[in-house]
Amino acid sequence: MSKVPTITLNNGVEMPRLGFGVWQVPDDEATAAVATALEAGYRSIDTAALYANEEGTGRALAASGLPRGELFVTTKLWNSDQGYDPALRAFDRSLDKLGLDYVDLYLIHWPQPRRDAYTETWRALERIAADGRARAVGVSNFQPGHLRRLVDGSELVPAVNQIEVHPQLAQAELRALHAELGIATEAWSPLGQGKGLLDNPVIAKVAARHGRTPAQVVLRWHLQLGNVVIPKSVTPSRIRENIDVFGFELTTDDLADLAALDDGTRLGPDPDHFG
Repeated sequence: MSKVPTITLNNGVEMPRLGFGVWQVPDDEATAAVATALEAGYRSIDTAALYANEEGTGRALAASGLPRGELFVTTKLWNSDQGYDPALRAFDRSLDKLGLDYVDLYLIHWPQPRRDAYTETWRALERIAADGRARAVGVSNFQPGHLRRLVDGSELVPAVNQIEVHPQLAQAELRALHAELGIATEAWSPLGQGKGLLDNPVIAKVAARHGRTPAQVVLRWHLQLGNVVIPKSVTPSRIRENIDVFGFELTTDDLADLAALDDGTRLGPDPDHFG
């Protein structure tokens, strides 16, 4: 059994606090990467239609021999499939590629506010949830205005909002709204996409204090903030390193040092304009 603690989502479903992401992992490499992650103790796997690796991910899940009930599988709806009927068809394609009867979490990948179809798309996700084909549904990259519009127009509150979060973009305001609405915060690019965050001397200093790596310190920071986190790697040693973050705790001083790094640096697109 996995040693990763869980969070209880707003519909009672339990989700591992730390999972394995496969963004930018080619389909023919995803099978080996996911297999290594499952062997290391990960039970939550995060993919998306856009990643074009749902089939490789599904092969690893099937070959693992693990009971389906021990796995937590997330995938996401891509922008070109927004709208009620297109979303339902896209969900069917994702299930088929994954080789599953249901997923544990299905997300709208981006709000695309200029297209303004996400409320219709959400109706499709409500249907998918009501039919039991996704144990929970949510969104990704939604800003406060997008979330409030969904919540005001629906009886179903998103279980998760998966957003860019790392020490240089802590997203305190959005995380506070999530807490108010009962939405779990899930962090993508939690380690800063290899764009220098892990070379920061402040993080190196905290890591040295604990005899840990910079990546482990940043993942621990996420967990202590209350985030769900999904680091990605195709390197077996790093896959194992990234799940080994439950044997130490950052101090108040450590957290203050890391909080000082928050300068609003966004590595991905602006959700108000993307798509």
